[in-house]
Amino acid sequence: MRMAPPVLPGARTVDSPLDRALALLLAGEREAALRWSAAVVQHDASVPSALILTCRLLADAGRTEAAIEGLELGVKRAIDTGNLPLAVAAVGDLGALGRDVGRHLDEIAAAFCQGSPRLSGAATPPPPPLPHDSGFEPLSSFLSGPALLSKATAILHEASKEYESSADSEPPLIAPLSLFSALEKDGLRALIGCFEMITVPAGKAVISEGEEGAEAYIVARGELEVRRKDEEDRTITLARLTNGALFGEMALLSRAPRAASVVANRPSILLVARRDALEAVAEKRPDVGVELAAHCRRRMVANLVRTSKVLLSVSAKERPALVERFETKVFEKGDKLIVDGKETSGLHLIASGEVAVIGREEGGENFVIATLGVGETVGEVALVLRRKANADVVAVHPTVTLHLPREDFLGLIRDHPAILAGLYLCAVERDDETASVLAGSTVALAEDYDLV
Repeated sequence: MRMAPPVLPGARTVDSPLDRALALLLAGEREAALRWSAAVVQHDASVPSALILTCRLLADAGRTEAAIEGLELGVKRAIDTGNLPLAVAAVGDLGALGRDVGRHLDEIAAAFCQGSPRLSGAATPPPPPLPHDSGFEPLSSFLSGPALLSKATAILHEASKEYESSADSEPPLIAPLSLFSALEKDGLRALIGCFEMITVPAGKAVISEGEEGAEAYIVARGELEVRRKDEEDRTITLARLTNGALFGEMALLSRAPRAASVVANRPSILLVARRDALEAVAEKRPDVGVELAAHCRRRMVANLVRTSKVLLSVSAKERPALVERFETKVFEKGDKLIVDGKETSGLHLIASGEVAVIGREEGGENFVIATLGVGETVGEVALVLRRKANADVVAVHPTVTLHLPREDFLGLIRDHPAILAGLYLCAVERDDETASVLAGSTVALAEDYDLV
């Protein structure tokens, strides 16, 4: 029986009236969208996505002051519900309206940073679900033009008064967020300043498998699926991403083609940051760079645990200590991981990208023995069979590996003998494959891979 893909992180969002409002906005039906979003605010003024969407529509219609008032409330409500991405999205809209947003970015960073008194060890409880579409009505269709704008403005003003009336009460605790809450205030402030908001319709591929990318994304509101093609070209759903999920960040570590597609299941609000902007922050704030690299490594390892035979051969409780023995290595296209005729530097576990195993005929012609991707190992033939490498291993794309130095290999298999059994079988199969290709009459020329 096939298990459902994991939902990362949190539970499936259920505010379907906002799905409708966001879809109408993307379709250009702004008044209809405003009727739905303002009705959600009227029903529950604590829903930050409804506040932000209503304010965006009012701003587009020229009601700038009302939009600013509502967006400032949206920042506070997003923080109170533990939704850092939505708070940053609201700040982005405030900046677009000409407001100085420094104070708001400071407010967000102070709430979510390392050591914040607002952070709790427990997860933030999910907001109560909104009524289902069948029981929820938008504002009256008789409202249009200035009358609709005035009604939405009044709803926002009432929402602000309601919040101010509770200003003396203790602010709610919020859950710490992976990556963000590991940073001190100034580092977090610099990081969130890199992100910009985008809105995507249902069915939109935000990331496409096989394409190069240089962006990282955060889900502010919505739901997306991570999909990959299997060997038979069937689409497999690997995970669902909901509010707060960070994805695409492996592009920060490697320029390898995307390993999977990410497609919006519902109209969604995302934050996006480009690699160059994040690298500029990391250069000025080394602590941010260190934490970004550590986060990418954690995600890389989590993905490998699901795909690598080497890691799967070890019990789950032993894997964290095992992975700590490996170091991260980055290879540009054409770099050699292993050199024919020389001892290998150690065992490589491919975390992203792709490598080609290159043999050489007696006449000197190079040819491809095999190509290997995420989860595969290279270097095990020479290590396990205790001999020098009999082929080059070259990065086809920019590639990241977890590398175990040669001198640590014996310690690894001594502590985890199950790994040796798997690597020995793999080494024998690879050795036989190489011999078979060498004996064959048809080979793929290495030049076809445009390796340098």
